[in-house]
Amino acid sequence: MSTTVGRQTPPRRVTIRDVAVAAGVSVATVSKVMNGRDGIAATTSAHVLSVVDRLGYETSIVASSMRRSRTHVVGVLVAEFEPFALQLLHGVSTALQETAYDVLAYAGSVSAGDHAGWERRSLSRLGGTLIDGAIILTPTVTLEEISVPVVAVDPHTGPTGPAVVDTDNYGGGRMATEHLISLGHRRIGHLRGRADLLSAQQREQGYRDALAAAGIAIDESLVLDAGYRAPNATAAAEALLDRPDRPTAVFAANDATALEVIRVASTRGLHVPDDLSVVGFDDLAPAAASRPGLTTIRQPLLEMGTAAVHLLLAMFDGGASERIRMPAELTLRDSTRPPTEER
Repeated sequence: MSTTVGRQTPPRRVTIRDVAVAAGVSVATVSKVMNGRDGIAATTSAHVLSVVDRLGYETSIVASSMRRSRTHVVGVLVAEFEPFALQLLHGVSTALQETAYDVLAYAGSVSAGDHAGWERRSLSRLGGTLIDGAIILTPTVTLEEISVPVVAVDPHTGPTGPAVVDTDNYGGGRMATEHLISLGHRRIGHLRGRADLLSAQQREQGYRDALAAAGIAIDESLVLDAGYRAPNATAAAEALLDRPDRPTAVFAANDATALEVIRVASTRGLHVPDDLSVVGFDDLAPAAASRPGLTTIRQPLLEMGTAAVHLLLAMFDGGASERIRMPAELTLRDSTRPPTEER
C-alpha cells in the first residue's frame, strides 16, 4: 500500500460562478462588471468587485483597473520571441525599472493558423483590462480605433501611425554598401528582406543609391529575395555563390540572412572574408559571436525600447505622440576586406 506524505492539494481556482454565488448575482452580471459594460448599477458593480477582491478571482489586475482606470502594466506585443524582439524587450524592461509600471510580454502569432491581423486581436484581448498601453514590434497593419495608447516600433508599413520609433533603414543600407565600395568591391550582391516591408525596401534603395553614386551599374541578377529568414536565404545564397562570376561581396538585409551566406560559403570551400566579404543589418548577439565576426549595421534596439517607453509614458500623462527615428551605425568586425583581385 502506498501513502502520500507531505503532499498538499493545490487550492481550487476561484471561478466566475463562485463570484456570482458569493455576490448573489448572475454569472452574466459578473461578466459585465469585469468587462466594464454598461447597464449595471454602480452599487452592484462595487459589490461585485469587492467580492472579486475577497475571493481572489484572477487577483485583480482586472478588478483594480476597473476601480482606478489604470493597471500600471505596459504590454510589449511581438509576433514571436526571436532575437530581434528579445533585445528590444530588454530595453523596455530596463527603462521601466525606475517607474511604477510592470511589463507584460505577449507573442501574438505563435499558435497554428492564420495570424493576419494578430496585432488587433492581441490589443483586443489585453487593452484596457490587463494593460494601460502597448509597445508593438514591427506591426504589419495600420492600427486605428484602438482602445489604449500604442507605440509602434519599426512598423512594416512605415510611420503611418501617430507614435512610431524606427531606424534609418535607408541610411543603413547605403552605409553598408558604401563600406564595401570603399574597400574596392564592385560586384556586390544584395539579399533583400520581404518585398512587402518598408524596412526592406528602404535598405535595398540605400544599396542601389550607393552603387549609383559610385558610378557602378546595378546588375539585377545579383539582387535576390531572402525574406529576413535564414531558411529563405539558403537558395539565394547558393544562387549567388555558384555563379562563375560570383560577387566579391554581399550585403544582406539582416544578420540572420548574412550569417546564412557565410554558412553557405563555407560549404563551398569559400573563406570569409578572403574570398567573399559579407555585411548584415541589426547587430544582434549572433553577429558578434559568429566566426568570423559579422560586420553589420547596428540598429540601437535597446535605445529604441527605451525611447518607446518614454514616449508611451508621456502619452499616458496626456503628452503628444511623436515619430522618433534612430540613426543606424556601421559596426566593423572581421567579415569584410578588399577583394582578392584588388590586393
